[in-house]
Amino acid sequence: MTMEQFIAKAVELGVLGVDVTTYWLKSTEPTYLASLRNFAYRHGMPFSGLAIGADLCQPEPTKRKEVIETIRKWVDVTELLGASHLRVFGDKLPAGANEEQGIRWVVETMKAACEYAAGKGVILGLETHSGLSTKAANIVSILRGVDSPYAGCNLDISNFRENPYEQIQTCLPYATHAHIRDFYGEPKKALDLDRVWQMFAQSGYKGYMSVEYEGEEDAMGGVPKLIDKIKPLCRKYSSAP
Repeated sequence: MTMEQFIAKAVELGVLGVDVTTYWLKSTEPTYLASLRNFAYRHGMPFSGLAIGADLCQPEPTKRKEVIETIRKWVDVTELLGASHLRVFGDKLPAGANEEQGIRWVVETMKAACEYAAGKGVILGLETHSGLSTKAANIVSILRGVDSPYAGCNLDISNFRENPYEQIQTCLPYATHAHIRDFYGEPKKALDLDRVWQMFAQSGYKGYMSVEYEGEEDAMGGVPKLIDKIKPLCRKYSSAP
């Protein structure tokens, strides 16, 4: 599936935006990005954000500098596509390191990256994903340390190993984008999406709720079913259709 086909499918499914994982982009050449942005606009489909796999939790100063350069590159791509949000990671705590060290490395890297992103109007959303970032308290510590309006939480509601509702609640004041699945943990346990939507609504969240499908069924069947679960909740708890 090309990105153009992906966008056209999103239109068919009646969603309000597309969240692009950047390894599916065939090029980062400005001419290609301009054409993709034009295609999306002409189909009435904005980009809710982009996602990269850069991990900010790096013990070596040279690696932290490399990650900052990688983020700068993708901030430029995000700007060229007309999006305002870029997902990053900060979770792979190296063997022998403690959480306090990991948090310090992520803060240092994210602070520098946000200084660049601010000039482009792009928010960096630290995803609740694995390792260090499976704990809401660590996410909050990092974002307080970065202390930037261009730093936020890409709140994936399904990646907390325990007490998901409590941890979602802790992250909500910092949420700038959300990834939605209807399960959490391993083995998979059901999430009460109605309860989750109530929490988002009560927090005053006004961002995108992005479907992230990783079920056993083929995506062409599974994604529409998950969207069908989400749309009524958006109508129930927000002004979105």
